[in-house]
Amino acid sequence: MSAIADNLKRVQDRIDRAAHRSGRSADAVKLIVVTKTWPADVVQQVVDAETRILGESRVQEAQHKVTEVAGTVSWHLVGHLQRNKVKIALPLFDLIHSVDTLRLAKEISRWAVRRNIPTRVLVQVNTSGEASKFGVSPNAALDLVGQVDDLQGVSVAGLMTIGAFAPDSETARPNFVLLRQIRDRIAIHKPHVSALSMGMTSDFEVAIEEGATMVRVGTAIFGQRTV
Repeated sequence: MSAIADNLKRVQDRIDRAAHRSGRSADAVKLIVVTKTWPADVVQQVVDAETRILGESRVQEAQHKVTEVAGTVSWHLVGHLQRNKVKIALPLFDLIHSVDTLRLAKEISRWAVRRNIPTRVLVQVNTSGEASKFGVSPNAALDLVGQVDDLQGVSVAGLMTIGAFAPDSETARPNFVLLRQIRDRIAIHKPHVSALSMGMTSDFEVAIEEGATMVRVGTAIFGQRTV
């Protein structure tokens, strides 16, 4: 077994244990392996180890990688999406995690209709309040979800957040609790808005304990990026 495949197994074991601590099945949490900066031959190792969901942060990087990686894979865009990249992104990704403005959502709708590509998205919420992060404010999230979900060619599958960066993963727990609470309020009227994409290498176990249905992990599998 390669080092990457071994790391992947360790991460999956940690996901399984965290899910069981939260009283859920391990199948309730999807691992998105984040491949940002890693070349296709390295990414191929996790696909060969039966990874089925890959996450990319940059549309231009994904353009090449999607065609170079062999196997049945679902690609997710987990990074910020610029409006001028929407028409390129839509054919590449099965889920866009980072919709945080109505203006961006309208551009997605425009191209989804034009290209006949129904598009699933998550609304990104800035639950930590950090100015460096993208995301709609928690108070505006419910309204934005409603507006985006009403657009032609677009459906909102859930919410995404990035927890506060800190050495102690517990620092991010309130951010994850807040996202779950927002999702629960929205789901009263929109039960299909159920996904919670939250948790990365530094805090994914805490995120799972607070209800994450998707975690985005790269460094714990591939190691530290070199670029």
